[in-house]
Amino acid sequence: MNIQIAEGILIPFLGTGLGAAMVFFLKKQISIVVQKALTGFAAGVMVAASFWSLLQPALDSSADMGSLAFLPAAIGFLIGMGFLLALDMLTPHMHMDKQHEGPQSRLKRTTKLILAVTLHNIPEGMAVGVVYAGFLAGDTGISAAGALALALGIAIQNFPEGAIVSMPLLAEGMPKAKTFWMGVLSGAVEPIAALATLLAAGLVTPVMPYFLSFAAGAMMYVVVEELIPEMSEGKHSNMGTVTFALGFVVMMILDVTLG
Repeated sequence: MNIQIAEGILIPFLGTGLGAAMVFFLKKQISIVVQKALTGFAAGVMVAASFWSLLQPALDSSADMGSLAFLPAAIGFLIGMGFLLALDMLTPHMHMDKQHEGPQSRLKRTTKLILAVTLHNIPEGMAVGVVYAGFLAGDTGISAAGALALALGIAIQNFPEGAIVSMPLLAEGMPKAKTFWMGVLSGAVEPIAALATLLAAGLVTPVMPYFLSFAAGAMMYVVVEELIPEMSEGKHSNMGTVTFALGFVVMMILDVTLG
């Protein structure tokens, strides 16, 4: 593996670590407004990345199928959504009633949040692995700069995730150093998933469009099922909507200029 690919795989993990480091600079709790802003921004980045970095290359690499060029992208996307749906059904869900929570309930909700973020980092790692596999394959239309754009986009949206994992633990009284490492470890699955996908995809280049669109479907599931409800429920939902648009535009610019 060359240094360029290794750096691309590790960049999203760095984003999580930087977000987790916010426990050393912020108060014990993130305000509702900031939480919605961060969540909305992350959702916007992921939606743009799913299309420009994953679905568009999948469609382009299937162009020789003519009018059926959509088929690999459609099948892969639906399988990716189904995979995350099955994962959610097999694990505790992070949405729950936040009113009248005691310390025990808050701690349980925080644990579920950490588990949910950790599990949902898997498709993001897969997305990075599959774009770099597409770059190595050479016939998918994915450039090194395009793969880097996706890695940077995921790192940007991992920053709030790292903070959102670590800050509630700090609020529960956990030492800052421990909350930081908990946040960092929630993102450790990403480089592992990226490397595993990169190795697997290298063996099955002909089905690269399916891999790309699978990652897109998995990421979109996270956006629709987790991020959008979190940013739009209750007060200050407009903040989430505004930052969603900003995140989308930032990722679009990254992908178009670097890709």
